[in-house]
Amino acid sequence: MRILVTGAAGFIGSTLSERLLARGDDVLGYDNLNDYYDPTLKEARLARLTSQANFGFVRASLEDRPSLEKAFADFRPERVVNLAAQAGVRYSIENPYAYIESNIVGFINVLEACRHGKVEHLVYASSSSVYGANRKLPFSVRDPVDHPVSLYAATKKANELMAHTYSHLFGLPTTGLRFFTVYGPWGRPDMALFLFTRAILAGEPIKVFNHGHHKRSFTYVDDIVEGVVRTLDKIPGKDRGWDGNAPDPASSGVAPYRIYNIGNEQPVELLRYIEVLEQCLGRKAQMEMLPLQAGDVPDTEADISDLIASVGYRPRVGVEEGVANFVRWYRDYYRVGGQA
Repeated sequence: MRILVTGAAGFIGSTLSERLLARGDDVLGYDNLNDYYDPTLKEARLARLTSQANFGFVRASLEDRPSLEKAFADFRPERVVNLAAQAGVRYSIENPYAYIESNIVGFINVLEACRHGKVEHLVYASSSSVYGANRKLPFSVRDPVDHPVSLYAATKKANELMAHTYSHLFGLPTTGLRFFTVYGPWGRPDMALFLFTRAILAGEPIKVFNHGHHKRSFTYVDDIVEGVVRTLDKIPGKDRGWDGNAPDPASSGVAPYRIYNIGNEQPVELLRYIEVLEQCLGRKAQMEMLPLQAGDVPDTEADISDLIASVGYRPRVGVEEGVANFVRWYRDYYRVGGQA
């Protein structure tokens, strides 16, 4: 198939593009390589893709509507995976306009391009952050998500609402995936695993928020990509069992629309995550214990029963294996010696 992947130089986007290329799809990557974090890491990810014959690339932003429209017109994608977004919960407090421009304006441009390009299926990244102030665990796609605690989360919830509207009005099949704390090789430098590894190897203290007691459904990137590919291959239809008097938020009776959680069912406490990292690095961390940060939630746990039932998804990589893989990649990429 011809598949357009936005955010193709990103952590998940580059790994997904590799997987699609390996199975024989034609992939057009679209990314602006912004400087939210080190662009040289994005360029290195991209370099793994550009040497392949069935990969093309456009460097532009989602907000750049003429460039996006041209990419669609030239490539004529059959399916689209939208992973490009302004990421980061805490940064959304400092720079809210970046989230509106990329995650709202950019997403409407994607929806319009898919609509006019007669795309068969749009899969897009949502986030576990949409659960916000919810405390019932595990988080279910049946739960209401009306109390976001960060602007980032609000923009992701807005994306789900916008997607439903386009699915209903124009018959565009859409699937939203709520990602749960993705980690692994080629990961983002603003995420905990990357920050902790860098600091521990440099002999510097790490900032441990909520005193390390919050839990996360840490999900290895290959498990995430497996779920994205499986959902991309399953075009949703209208839910014939849907009841407008008791509406299911995860599907629709008036639109080809689905929402899924995608993550690991087994949450891990942050202190255990750090302990695994210490073992992989062969060094102890100096921990600066801090309270929960604004915009963060205390715990996440993914109910993935819908994704299991729909596409047979099962995450396979535990944190012991996943963190070890990351550490090996980190040492190799940054040429840092020592125990792996």
